[in-house]
Amino acid sequence: MASAEVSEDEASLALTNAEKDLVLAYQAVLEAEQAGANVSSLVPKLNEAGEYLARAQVEYRIGHFENATNFAGSSRSIGDEVQNAAAGLKTSAFFERVQHMWFMMIGSLAGMILVFLGSFWVWRAFKRRYYRRVLGMKPEVVSGEP
Repeated sequence: MASAEVSEDEASLALTNAEKDLVLAYQAVLEAEQAGANVSSLVPKLNEAGEYLARAQVEYRIGHFENATNFAGSSRSIGDEVQNAAAGLKTSAFFERVQHMWFMMIGSLAGMILVFLGSFWVWRAFKRRYYRRVLGMKPEVVSGEP
């Protein structure tokens, strides 16, 4: 045996770590999607990591531990990359949601103010018109009728 070869225990540990990282990446993508982020760019990378993990498991079963370790390492690195990207997308989705909430609050407040001012203006216009009509009326005095 050469010293560059990978033992079965090392390959098994690499597979276990790759599986954990892939599960964490999947959960991070799911959380980002639930936060409202567009995760469509992460799904192909997640699939690629899953393919590497599947290849690593096949290589492990047939006894090619070095290949299994390499494929598991590739799966793990892609999984870490996906986790980081999903965390960034989740954060940006959160800030977009907060920004949208502020926009809606300010817009609602401005709308309420406009409705109040418009109602006040219409009330004053009708009030002036009413006073002009009342003041413009001339009372008639009728004499001789009991």
